[in-house]
Amino acid sequence: MTLTDIAAVDRALKKEFAAHAAPIIELIEAQTHDPFCVLVGTILSARTKDACTTGAVRRLFATARGKTFAPADLERLAVEEIEKLIYPVGFFRDKARHLKELPRVLQEKFGGTLPRTVEELCELPGVGRKTANLTVAVGFDLPAICVDVHVHRICNALGIVHTKKPVETEMELRRILPVKYWKTWNSHLVSFGQTRCDPVRPKCDGCPIARFCHSPKKR
Repeated sequence: MTLTDIAAVDRALKKEFAAHAAPIIELIEAQTHDPFCVLVGTILSARTKDACTTGAVRRLFATARGKTFAPADLERLAVEEIEKLIYPVGFFRDKARHLKELPRVLQEKFGGTLPRTVEELCELPGVGRKTANLTVAVGFDLPAICVDVHVHRICNALGIVHTKKPVETEMELRRILPVKYWKTWNSHLVSFGQTRCDPVRPKCDGCPIARFCHSPKKR
């Protein structure tokens, strides 16, 4: 795959994406239209399947006293309560602790207002570049490139990047990928990785981007 193929690949991925249910973070945005809810959902989704994240998000957000889940709702919950609500997401104890700390740090560093930049979001507990980028792109609808294991793996399989770590993939995509693709690239590739391009048993037969793929697992 070359840079001139990006448009064709994106069209194929977009068509595949439309045929499947959207990833959990896009669903949270569609239901709440709230960046803070997107942030919390993204924290919970790390190393956790969408089905598990969905249940945790539903239980946690059900404790909201207002129209949407807010920092004040986390403040009044004990860490043990948060643990019970979000279990069995991966690393639920660490995530519960981070969520409990989130309102305090948000108030101390940003006056209670959720920041809109990746760098500032990374100052919040439990927030790394992947979470920050997804919050910016989905929660605030601003250009950002979120790179998870699916994006990193598939971009390397396509040969658009040759990197060893997700953060390297993010920086390379920032350099070569047109900005108009930034916000949707993660959603399309995550959905593609979950539904067709499995890391162990990819469904290569009929794959719409097979001709661009250089993976040694290609069938």
